[in-house]
Amino acid sequence: MSRTPVVALVGNPNAGKTSLFNALTGSRQKVGNYPGVTVERKAGRLALPDGRVCDLIDLPGTYSLTPRSPDEAVTRDAIFGRIAGEKPLDAIVAVIDATNLRNHLRFVLELKPLGLPLVVALNMVDLAARDGIVIDAARLSALIGLPVVETVAVRKRGLDALGRALAADIGDTPPALPIAAASDLKALQKQARQICAAVETSTGAARRWSQRIDAVALHPVAGPLLLAAILFFMFQAVFSWAEAPMGWIEAGIAALQADLAQRLPDGVLLSLINDGVLAGVGAVVVFLPQILILFAFIIALEQSGYMTRAAFLMDRLMARVGLNGRAFIPLLSSFACAIPGIMATRTIDSPRDRLTTILIAPLMTCSARLPVYAVVIGAFIPARDVGPFGLQGLVLFALYLAGILGALVAAFALRRTVTKGAAPPFLMEMPKYQWPAGRDMALGLYGRATAFLQRAGTIILASTIVLWGLASWPQPPADGNRPAIEYSLAGKIGEALEPIFAPIGFNKEIVFALVPGMAAREVAVSALGTVYALQGVDEEHADGLIAQLRAAWPLPTALAFLAWFVFAPQCISTLAITRRETASWRWPIFMFSYLFAAAYVAAGLTYHLAVAAGL
Repeated sequence: MSRTPVVALVGNPNAGKTSLFNALTGSRQKVGNYPGVTVERKAGRLALPDGRVCDLIDLPGTYSLTPRSPDEAVTRDAIFGRIAGEKPLDAIVAVIDATNLRNHLRFVLELKPLGLPLVVALNMVDLAARDGIVIDAARLSALIGLPVVETVAVRKRGLDALGRALAADIGDTPPALPIAAASDLKALQKQARQICAAVETSTGAARRWSQRIDAVALHPVAGPLLLAAILFFMFQAVFSWAEAPMGWIEAGIAALQADLAQRLPDGVLLSLINDGVLAGVGAVVVFLPQILILFAFIIALEQSGYMTRAAFLMDRLMARVGLNGRAFIPLLSSFACAIPGIMATRTIDSPRDRLTTILIAPLMTCSARLPVYAVVIGAFIPARDVGPFGLQGLVLFALYLAGILGALVAAFALRRTVTKGAAPPFLMEMPKYQWPAGRDMALGLYGRATAFLQRAGTIILASTIVLWGLASWPQPPADGNRPAIEYSLAGKIGEALEPIFAPIGFNKEIVFALVPGMAAREVAVSALGTVYALQGVDEEHADGLIAQLRAAWPLPTALAFLAWFVFAPQCISTLAITRRETASWRWPIFMFSYLFAAAYVAAGLTYHLAVAAGL
């Protein structure tokens, strides 16, 4: 059987590697972790023009072969064949940004002496042309002694030429492993500047519009206001744009429940499907449109180049709590999920900054909390406008803002106690503005939807069935005069834990929902859906969970429940990834403990203040 060559994509951050990887591999890609580390590994299959197929690996972005973070260390080790279980490389594609040739070319010059077959992808040539930059690719190839292919990854330009260059460079036998050698980075940078001067011309006139945008986006006053407006619009859209598709999903689930009620006799099976699976899992799946809208905004901000500007804007604020702007991107990623946010901290140079960011990342309101917020807001906050804005969107924005402020307060306290130390200066390359690529956004949203539905069909489904069983057995006695659930195991568990949570306004149904919520936060909604479905009659089921909560909870309890989830202890998966990233159980235990205490205090204060205010 013929050997499958291995090709790695390498380059500086913001060079367009991921877009090129997506363009070359399409749906033929897999995402996992490198053996023994938590750095993400993206691999796909690439068909070469000569009929051969190679494995393409997208290595983490790096500025040199001297690593400053775990991500950069993985790139170095992969190039030198030091990762256990990974095959050595047959060739490298160095992706460089044509609009920033001088800085990106230095890394290519550092790679060249390694002796591995090397092809240079001169990416984003369309943006260079827009900026008035003209690069003589043939002269560049002659000066560095390497094949240079012009590409526009987001438009799939230059892919065939890149494939031909690779096919010509990859031999039938793997090359010898490179040997690490010290590089004079200053000399390489000087050489890169000289080469750029020989191959690049620029009028600079086309850059004015980008500079005009930055004059507003990075302005010390207008910049933060613009960022706040973007985030505010995002949270308004999460509610308003998702309303129609959520209604379709709810109607579909209700229709399916009604159909099953007619087809199946009353009994255990019907209760399991309608009250357990559909009422529980359905209560979570209905929020898929809101989660996808949130992710669409985050992906668009990343791809447009604005995310890095937001990090620069936040650097001044982050510095006041002992961090720098580099922590902002992992924290913003944690709005989607704390797990990739925590993994993204590997780009932070300072170990103390990195640890602090890991510990506060769960305070960012992840997408798993969105179903919790949405169902409680839908039940207790009127769907009316306050001026030009929706009240429900305003409340959601306030909850996200509370999480951000909580994270800043926690960072301030941590940096002066358990992670005390000096913060390093903030340096980050500013990417060019560009339109988000529709294909990359579609792939990102497809991956998120698939992951969410897989989670709903595994963790949440299993939890729901267990919850239904606990809430259904044992059956009430013949002379029982209380709701059936109070005789069940779930009722006993809720009664046992209720004294702990009664001071903050939680009833036993809420207490019962909090326990499985540790598996995944959205399971709390599933648990409430199951518990209240089993308590009601068929006519009440038609109103859904929102109407059931509105009838069962006083407003102070609902507000306390929201406050709890602003600070709620993170899910088991987040604790596990924190354990892997910190190589210790000490920090996950510390994280759980301080977040539990914060959630308890916040919920208690909210409840008693609401009661005192007569709500």
